[in-house]
Amino acid sequence: MRAWIILYLCLAGKALAAPQEPAAEVEVIEETEPEALPVGANPVQISTGDFEETEDDTKKEIETENPCENIHCKRGKVCEPDENNEPMCVCQNPATCPPSTVEFEKVCGTDNSTYDSACQLFATKCALEGTKKGHKLHLDYIGPCKFIQVCQDSELTEFPLRMRDWLKNVLVTLYERDNEENNLLTEKQKMKVQKMYENEKRLQDGEHSVDLLAHDFEKNYNMFVFPVHWQFGQLDQHPADKYLSHSELAPLRAPLVPMEHCTTPFSQKGA
Repeated sequence: MRAWIILYLCLAGKALAAPQEPAAEVEVIEETEPEALPVGANPVQISTGDFEETEDDTKKEIETENPCENIHCKRGKVCEPDENNEPMCVCQNPATCPPSTVEFEKVCGTDNSTYDSACQLFATKCALEGTKKGHKLHLDYIGPCKFIQVCQDSELTEFPLRMRDWLKNVLVTLYERDNEENNLLTEKQKMKVQKMYENEKRLQDGEHSVDLLAHDFEKNYNMFVFPVHWQFGQLDQHPADKYLSHSELAPLRAPLVPMEHCTTPFSQKGA
């Protein structure tokens, strides 16, 4: 029995003395949780910044989709989109017209009523569209309605001469103020007005005989006619048919009526 114990101890000691091979290392791979993706994100292409619609982009899209952006309605009407988002011109509410700040902004209608502004008059006319009153309502003159004295026959006869001289003075004033920057007149117009301007300066230098004045008038007759033709061309544009309608005459007569009481009879006679 003793011999077996000694043999067992010898074998155990030998086994402990023998070299041992190192245990193979096992690579530990840590499992990582997948990065949480936003709802609806493409797992192939996570970056969605290029496709996100910002608030500014939305505003721009709304602005570009405004159907009334490039629509111009006639006076008295404004553009509004209909139920199909199509542009349509509708009568403007007179209450939306800006209030006048000076007396000169008020206008007098042919119904002898003072309107706070031209905007209010045309909005009112639009609201009366299709009626006899609306058909007759026009802008009569600039400023509040006032008493206009009756134009006598003798005054009406002289009116064309006063109008011609007034138009000539307007052209001369434009010539004096004209320069390369504002281009108030065309080159052809400048050449014609230059002769009128120089001639007027020459006649103002001193007194002249009746014969000289008569000769000067005959010589420069076309220059006195030109201002009338010029003004006609300025007014006859919508349409350019060599005929002045009431609306085309309005820019000329409206400022003149309060100062020239023969303006209305003259325009009615020429119509």
